[in-house]
Amino acid sequence: MTQETQVAPVATKTPFEYNENLVISVGVSDMEKAIEWYSEVLGLELVYKLEQYGWCEMATATKHVTIGLGQTEEVKPGSTTPTFGVKDIEVSRKHLESHDVRFDGDTYEIEGMVKLCMFYDPDGNSYMLAESLTSEIPS
Repeated sequence: MTQETQVAPVATKTPFEYNENLVISVGVSDMEKAIEWYSEVLGLELVYKLEQYGWCEMATATKHVTIGLGQTEEVKPGSTTPTFGVKDIEVSRKHLESHDVRFDGDTYEIEGMVKLCMFYDPDGNSYMLAESLTSEIPS
């Protein structure tokens, strides 16, 4: 007897073009300890670390889903920010703005790497859009 794996359906009628990536952004108080914990306890693997930005990403067992660890002075449990990879952040943002979605400031760029913007659902839950500017994983 074979065991079938249930796969979640994929949205096909999206108003803008997503890429295949989803980053779940989590605030941590100590980057090195967090990397060690996520590695040892959850078995995740470090993809890359940007020390100057206090950021790293850990590969999960789910294809195209990473956990982004962001160092912060004040960790607020429950403040996880899923980050949707999109093909064109300006087109995506304009669509959301046309639905009166609230944003946290302008779109910003980590030069040569990624463009980012944070937005909120009607209950105040945060999400981000990210447009990759490179096909390489940063080191």
